[in-house]
Amino acid sequence: MIKFLLWCILLVLCWPLALLALVLYPLVWLLLLPFRILGIAVEGVLALLTAIITFPVRLLRGPRSPRPLR
Repeated sequence: MIKFLLWCILLVLCWPLALLALVLYPLVWLLLLPFRILGIAVEGVLALLTAIITFPVRLLRGPRSPRPLR
C-alpha cells in the first residue's frame, strides 16, 4: 500500500517518471529473480550445514524435558 501511495505522489509530481517506473518495475523484478532463487538455495545449504554440524551436540544433550505449564 505504501508503494502505491508513493507512486501516486510521483504521478502527481512527475508523471513521465511515474510511467517509466511502472514499465520498468516488472523488468527489474524479472532481472533480479535469479538472484532471489540463488539466495534461497544458499540459505538452504547453510541451514543443512548448520544442522549437520550441530547434530552430534544435540544427540549428546539427550531428550529435552517438557516445559512446565504456567
